[in-house]
Amino acid sequence: MKCDRPTGNGGVERADLLRVENPARYTGGEWGGVIKEEVLLDIQNTGRTDYLRFVFCFPDIYEIGMSNLALIILYGLLNRLPGVYCERSFSPWKDMDQILRERDIPLFSLETQTPLCAFDVLGFSLQYEMCYTNVLQMLDLGRVPFLASERDESHPIVIAGGPVVFNSEPVADLFDMIVIGEAEEVLVEITELLKEYKHSKESDAPLSRRELLLSAAEIDGVYVPSLYRTCYEPDGRIRSVLPVNEHVPEKIRKRIIHDLSSCFFPTNPIVPHTRIVHDRSYLELFRGCSRGCRFCQAGFLYRPVRERDVETLSRQAFELEQNTGYDEMGLLSLSTGDYSRLPRLADALVEPFRETHTSLSLPSMRVDSFSLDLMERVSDTRKSGLTFAPEAGTQRLRDVINKGVTEQDIMDALELAFEGGWTRVKLYFMLGLPTETMEDVIGIADMALKIEKLYFRVAARTGQRKRRLEIGVSTSMFIPKPFTPFQWEKQDTRESLMSKQKVLADRLRSRNIKYSWHDPDSSVWETVMARGDRRLTPVILDGYREGLFFDAWDDCFSLRRWIEILDRHGLSVDFYSYRERAEDEVFPWDHIDAGVKREYLLRERDRALRGLVTPPCSPGCRACGASEFGSGVCHASG
Repeated sequence: MKCDRPTGNGGVERADLLRVENPARYTGGEWGGVIKEEVLLDIQNTGRTDYLRFVFCFPDIYEIGMSNLALIILYGLLNRLPGVYCERSFSPWKDMDQILRERDIPLFSLETQTPLCAFDVLGFSLQYEMCYTNVLQMLDLGRVPFLASERDESHPIVIAGGPVVFNSEPVADLFDMIVIGEAEEVLVEITELLKEYKHSKESDAPLSRRELLLSAAEIDGVYVPSLYRTCYEPDGRIRSVLPVNEHVPEKIRKRIIHDLSSCFFPTNPIVPHTRIVHDRSYLELFRGCSRGCRFCQAGFLYRPVRERDVETLSRQAFELEQNTGYDEMGLLSLSTGDYSRLPRLADALVEPFRETHTSLSLPSMRVDSFSLDLMERVSDTRKSGLTFAPEAGTQRLRDVINKGVTEQDIMDALELAFEGGWTRVKLYFMLGLPTETMEDVIGIADMALKIEKLYFRVAARTGQRKRRLEIGVSTSMFIPKPFTPFQWEKQDTRESLMSKQKVLADRLRSRNIKYSWHDPDSSVWETVMARGDRRLTPVILDGYREGLFFDAWDDCFSLRRWIEILDRHGLSVDFYSYRERAEDEVFPWDHIDAGVKREYLLRERDRALRGLVTPPCSPGCRACGASEFGSGVCHASG
């Protein structure tokens, strides 16, 4: 692969930008972007630089990638490190993809328009399984060989991180190393090792790529896929995943940040000059979740709970407002209403922000932590809709998934909201949850209709009916994810899911209720990827070579074509998606230590099948294993 450096905007000309959907995706130059002139001068004068050149690669379009908090944090962090320069690159949409191929232009970074193949390190953020073919697109356009085994000393080191890497096996062979867990500290350790590797190339005793990877494997939280081998049973199940020698750890233990208040958080982030998906500034309140919903992978992966203190958050909030100019700030976490100091934080921010016409936005709230007083204070400048996630339509099924709320909790919260003047409500549910019956499905429609009646009762009592009621009901599909109590369950079939969607569509015909649903086809394939092993790597490669990428986009995805490719490789959807696992089956991800013990997950699965609820995390509990990471709490289980 030839890695020439184009001139100008990566070699893309003005006429090319006028042919694409959103030229700002490819131009860079945003407020807050980092340009290190000393690096450019080094390259201009000598053709090289001592700086470690890192490009953060997001395998989706700019508008989605620039809405990702991990990208914002790590871009700022890396550019603070001495001797490191981090840039960004995103998957080009199909119009620009075509231009790059037609004109033989390599995919480039936004900051300096450098081809990906000219960097020392490519760091991919894998936020969802459906992005895997876009990793291939970026490597292909960036002129970097797909497989780690095909790369030599002349090629960049390719790293991955993000939530889906807790089972990265379907794409593990693409990466030289993978970061398991939270990256802020481990990435600093990796960059020090990579700087040593780069500088050794100029010495009499350069480090080999193999020596680099062996050293990387000694860092806690770093998984080097080439140092592990998967063995299979005759029936296709996994026999073992073991290191290639005794110097490589049997399990890779996730990394976490213990003290979030002292951890780096960027308060001068990049401000795009085009609209992005989440066009606001962000304030991260805490990590982890104390609730333990049994379907929720994030709730188990990000344990234990760790909070930032109010003083730190207040300082960060005011700096963000000063540095970005956004008129909205999102308060982020897995369950924002569970932040123990939320009223104090609101007290600190609401009045100063009102003076600058800056609003605070809260993501989906739990009904049992809903506070009308809080919502009125943070949302008085824009009566945006409220979002709740009951997840299931009956109490029986909510107990199975450990949702921890009752229908009365839901009605009480919405009655308060309607009395407070809210008329727009979004409700999120799942179809295909373990033990689900048609009664549970119908319960979703029944709940929405009860909420509609509740609104009219409140409106009649208070005389507040000034705007039309809007109830949005959305259903997604249950996907049995790794490291959850439901990782042993099978997925509901697409035919069954489609029939349940039809039942709901027939019952939700009120003018005040809008029902939307996700395509079951993409959920089936997401399950294949989420539970997959290394035999899927050739499948993904073949799919990309046959024109399949942007699988996260409905109009680009084809389950039929993926099934055809699976068949050619002797694999099936039935094996990965529709098969219940035995309790002692070896999983592709069993060599990863996510902190929660397998025994605990099995106990929680048993409690689910018995309809028993597990209470939220309590201080001092050591039941699930997450407390062994030195901070936070975990769930009690009996």
